[in-house]
Amino acid sequence: MKFKKRLLSAALGLVSLASGSAFAADTLSLQGKTIGVAVVGTQHFWDREAYKGATEEVEKLGGKVIGVDGGRDNQVHANNHDILLSRKVDAVISILGDSAVEPKFKALRDAGIPVFTVDHVSQYSVNNTTSDNYTLGSTIGRYMADELGGKGNVAVFNAFSSSLRICGIRYDQWKYVLKDYPGIKIIQPELAEQFANSPEDARKKTLELLSQYPKGKLDAIHVACWDQPAIGIVQALEETGRDKDVKVTAIDAGPETLEIMAEKESPLVANVAQQPHLIGQTSAENVARYFAGQKLPVQTFIPVIPVKGPDEAKAVYKKLGYGELK
Repeated sequence: MKFKKRLLSAALGLVSLASGSAFAADTLSLQGKTIGVAVVGTQHFWDREAYKGATEEVEKLGGKVIGVDGGRDNQVHANNHDILLSRKVDAVISILGDSAVEPKFKALRDAGIPVFTVDHVSQYSVNNTTSDNYTLGSTIGRYMADELGGKGNVAVFNAFSSSLRICGIRYDQWKYVLKDYPGIKIIQPELAEQFANSPEDARKKTLELLSQYPKGKLDAIHVACWDQPAIGIVQALEETGRDKDVKVTAIDAGPETLEIMAEKESPLVANVAQQPHLIGQTSAENVARYFAGQKLPVQTFIPVIPVKGPDEAKAVYKKLGYGELK
């Protein structure tokens, strides 16, 4: 228990350290600059918070924002960069997306418009601001293994590891950690959640999974890239009375899943929180640093916060500005 408290305290300390970048930002300015902010969509809390963090910080620093929303369609998101190119913005912050954005980034760079990415590594980006996805995956792997006592059968929802680099890193690190636990077996085939209405999709797929693996044959369900499916997984476990014998782990620790974690004896036992608002904010600050002539790293990593159990869920919920849970 003492170790857990120290780990959480250290993580929250890193949050404060990262937030301390605001001190340096006091001298930064985007006055007279027009910054395009392209987001893949705003349906998911992470995307929405990152977009808010970027746009609010641009305006705080005196810049003007031209925002475009891809509606969670990667091709629309990519094409939205053409709009920003035609508007001759001074810089672009691009949030998420797949390979379809690469030629758009090249066109922007060729036109002398610097590109700054969020959660998307690109050869055309001046800087990518992101969570440490290696730590995300390895940490949740350790936490899950600890909850299982190093043995058990685990099902995994893993729809996006082959299409999104960040998801691949998280999944690979989670699976790599499990090599240290030969008593943990990953059930095959792996499950693939849908992005649209993912809680309900995951609920149905979990009900089917539970019918195939009765009590004693399934010990945990992990969501490899994010945590919206965990909402539906928990619902299915509660519907079938399996919420006491199957544990759930995930990544993101959004407000909805933190609320579920905060409930007494919740089957959602571990998560890792990202800080999307701070990521977007930092990306905007990096744009200002660039125009101020500062040298930027290729990637800026924002700390993540491991979350285990109800008390930590409540503490992180409050720390990230979502309110206060009783």
